[in-house]
Amino acid sequence: MTPSPIFLTSGKIHSFDEVEKILDDRITDGSWVNTNKKTLYCNVPCAFDIETTSFYDQCGDKAGLMYEWTLGINGAVIIGRTWDDLLECFDRLSKHMGLCSEKRMIFYVHNLAFEMQWISYRFNWEKVFAVDNRKPLYALTDTGIEFRCSYILSGYSLKKLGDELQVYKVQKMVGDLDYEKIRHSGTAMSDKELKYCENDVRVVMAYIQEEIERNGSITRIPLTNTGYVRKYCRDEVLYEHGNHKTNTDKFWNYRRLMKALTLDEATLLQCVRAFQGGFTHASAFYSGDLLEDVYSIDFTSAYPAVMVTEKYPMGSCDHIKISSPEHFYDNIRLYCCMFDVRITGLEATFFYDNYLSSSRCHRMTGAVLNNGRVVSADSLITTMTDVDFQIVKRTYKWKKFEVTNFRRWRRGYLPTDLVKSILHLYRNKTELKGVEGMETEYLRSKGMLNSVYGMCVTSVLMPERNFTQETGWTSTPPDISDAVQSYNDNIRRFLYYPWGIFVTAYCRYNLWTGISRIKTDYVYSDTDSIKFLNYEKHKGYIDAFNANVERKLRKACEYHGIPFEYVAPKTKEGVEKMLGVWDYEGKYDLFKTLGAKRYATYKDGKFSITVSGVNKKVASPWLRSQKEDIREVFDLFEEGLCIPKEYTGKMTHTYIDYPQDGIIEDYNGVKGEYHELSSVHLEPADYSMSIALEYLQYLMGIREKEN
Repeated sequence: MTPSPIFLTSGKIHSFDEVEKILDDRITDGSWVNTNKKTLYCNVPCAFDIETTSFYDQCGDKAGLMYEWTLGINGAVIIGRTWDDLLECFDRLSKHMGLCSEKRMIFYVHNLAFEMQWISYRFNWEKVFAVDNRKPLYALTDTGIEFRCSYILSGYSLKKLGDELQVYKVQKMVGDLDYEKIRHSGTAMSDKELKYCENDVRVVMAYIQEEIERNGSITRIPLTNTGYVRKYCRDEVLYEHGNHKTNTDKFWNYRRLMKALTLDEATLLQCVRAFQGGFTHASAFYSGDLLEDVYSIDFTSAYPAVMVTEKYPMGSCDHIKISSPEHFYDNIRLYCCMFDVRITGLEATFFYDNYLSSSRCHRMTGAVLNNGRVVSADSLITTMTDVDFQIVKRTYKWKKFEVTNFRRWRRGYLPTDLVKSILHLYRNKTELKGVEGMETEYLRSKGMLNSVYGMCVTSVLMPERNFTQETGWTSTPPDISDAVQSYNDNIRRFLYYPWGIFVTAYCRYNLWTGISRIKTDYVYSDTDSIKFLNYEKHKGYIDAFNANVERKLRKACEYHGIPFEYVAPKTKEGVEKMLGVWDYEGKYDLFKTLGAKRYATYKDGKFSITVSGVNKKVASPWLRSQKEDIREVFDLFEEGLCIPKEYTGKMTHTYIDYPQDGIIEDYNGVKGEYHELSSVHLEPADYSMSIALEYLQYLMGIREKEN
């Protein structure tokens, strides 16, 4: 039976002795585990959450206040209403358990970035580790309380997290706390509202308990979701079946590979310049048009696929001087290459989309842009790989192409054990989907497979970010020399940053095989998918591409000694799902795009919009309700569309880094004081569809050419 929460300031119970009783009941001498650094951690799930109100004060300034906090400790819940009670609760907890830097309790917070803004000046911080300013992964107080972010760990919203729980079923309550109502610490809260607060921490505790059981202890839970796949792959490539005490030969053999795959400062900086993500764009010929019968295809696990089928930089990097066009093309043909280039007199020869991104070009003059993509330019400087060059040479022409800083590596498949790790995750994701009793394994493999690519492009040059009450958030750029040396010397390193650069390049190349073949019927693309007209007309290309993928997969399997069924596992229904092939997604009855990350669809009687930063689950029904005729709804999806703030799901965050005090009247007319040292003001934001003037002018030019 779930224990009832205790209340510290609700008028029901006000006894801190009950907090200590919870600790004695739920934390025993056996609840503590050591890390390798001899730090003791409490091996039970704990969670922390607050509820806040945003408003405008009497001066018209944005303000916010905290009116409720919830702590979860190994299944027990404590609810309070004031900062004083929270701080006393933590203080008693710390003293009762003898907490310090070497003996800690971890409280998981779902979106620590938000709570941290409120508590940043209420604790003395021993260490804060953040991926960006205001985005901490963990924060350690000088009293042994450590806050960690369960959102970054899981990658799920709190509601989705509740849905994904497998053992300890707890559902987040939705809609039982109206955030539009002004509250303060003296505002009466109903049982339903308090239950909403209680369940928020119960979901997190249930999730962390599942993670403790899955990982063995709380000390083995990584800080981020990518940490799971990183640990799994590292153990597989360095050790025999993850056992760190066996097969030292395997460890040192892999270490010798890593010693050959090092970086110098210049190579690293060039890699940073060369790195690009997925290609997302819309055909200018169809932008703004309502189209019928638009088909969609996407790659099956695009990034993992190219990590298996393609070859990557291996061995030492050679920095050479290109002596002639023939010398350049010989290297491009034989090696993995990366180089800087100054292009003069650049013109597109492929008119259905443009590959080069203006954001990756420097010293660009006389440019014509297609929604951020370069159509032509008098001159520009950019950095690319040999894979990028294969696309550029097929879609552009130029007067002069001057290559500098040319680097090359021997081409080779990724290490066999790394490839086997990827395929193990892919097989589990495919074979276990929908299999009763295997839900946990399926979700784990799916999440890890989706994170495989991310671990390859973790930045080597992460600035050091910290928070203190004296300085606030600070960011210190890394010393490049020290960062490179640390990277090269890391004895547990099992990846090579240039591999990640080529992963995305190969995916863009695969995508562009489709764009360049579909041509006039090409409508829209996004990283691993293409939307286009006249499916039957292009089925030959799809079949030929898939046949080529199968050939590459068989060749890779032969090299690695892997059975082919590993790359083509079957679903529980017996359907083969080959890695990396084009998969038919279906047909949209109606489709309209206004540019990258902006499109509307109508399929099987359902209307939906995809707009970057807008919640489609609330925006789509609102827009659909505006007109009875579906075509008239699509007419509204255009330049100038304004989605009201109630239907965007967008919130404007205003960070307030100074104290605010005052008296506020709640929605019941009851007045109360507030005293905040720092806070966040949240406000729903509307969304106005606007198209850059430069892009509109380009579209008008395209239309004139068509006519």
